[in-house]
Amino acid sequence: MTRQVPIGLRLRAARLSKGLTLEAVATTAGITQGFVSKLERDQVSPSVATLVAICDAVGLRVGELFEPPTAQIVRAGQGSPINFGGRGAAEYLMTPGTQSQVEVIQSVIEPGGTAGVDMYVLDIDVEFVFVMRGSLDLTIGENAFVLGHGDAMTFRGRDPHTWRNTSDSEECEVLWVLTPAP
Repeated sequence: MTRQVPIGLRLRAARLSKGLTLEAVATTAGITQGFVSKLERDQVSPSVATLVAICDAVGLRVGELFEPPTAQIVRAGQGSPINFGGRGAAEYLMTPGTQSQVEVIQSVIEPGGTAGVDMYVLDIDVEFVFVMRGSLDLTIGENAFVLGHGDAMTFRGRDPHTWRNTSDSEECEVLWVLTPAP
């Protein structure tokens, strides 16, 4: 007895991520809407030709349906040390180097630690910072912000910016999320 590989959930996720309706996929693939619905619930087995047509309609490679889920854990204290250019900051890459959609960096910034007086830009769409401990002064263009414990901020990475821990005695710990990964 052969066992059917459950592919429906991945097909449904791909369809929804593209904002496609069951009808749109069915029309593009040349099959019925009911068949697509049953396939997404793993109630039918498609032919190879039908599977290829559905994958084309939702923007997936057929092989992606059969790849095992990928997940990588970075345990506490085991992020890869990096140097993103700041002074007085220990920085750790918390996402694996194979990740191209998002990059997460944990920074522990010493009192007085800074990215420097000169502003910099990153060739990314979005930069998000979350202050886990301490206080961070963030300057974006002409605007200065003070972020404290629990504060978060989102801005365009292409906007000139810089940061600094102005405390004389307390470290600042922040989490930076960059997308897409630089």
